[in-house]
Amino acid sequence: MGRSRGGLTTKIHALVDANGLPVVLKLTEGQAHDGASASDMLDALSEGQILLADRAYDSDRLRHSLGERGVFANVRPMTGRKHTLPFSTWLYRQRNLVERFFSKL
Repeated sequence: MGRSRGGLTTKIHALVDANGLPVVLKLTEGQAHDGASASDMLDALSEGQILLADRAYDSDRLRHSLGERGVFANVRPMTGRKHTLPFSTWLYRQRNLVERFFSKL
């Protein structure tokens, strides 16, 4: 449990497959940044796979490390980004599988 403005909190991070089944689960402190805690979780991704993630995971370092391994990061870019990056809204809609997973919890 971590301390944040809201009190003691914990975040659950999940990496799910194309069927919405969990591949990796991780607990972090509530104040921990999502993108910073994702690096070891995303080691489960291999060449040819696609990461669908929200803006919290938008960082050049994360995209670069995934690209080196042959993983395409379809991450919604932050609004203040100077350079536009490839992003598919059609693919991003499939991210609802992780939201459904959390609903099942």
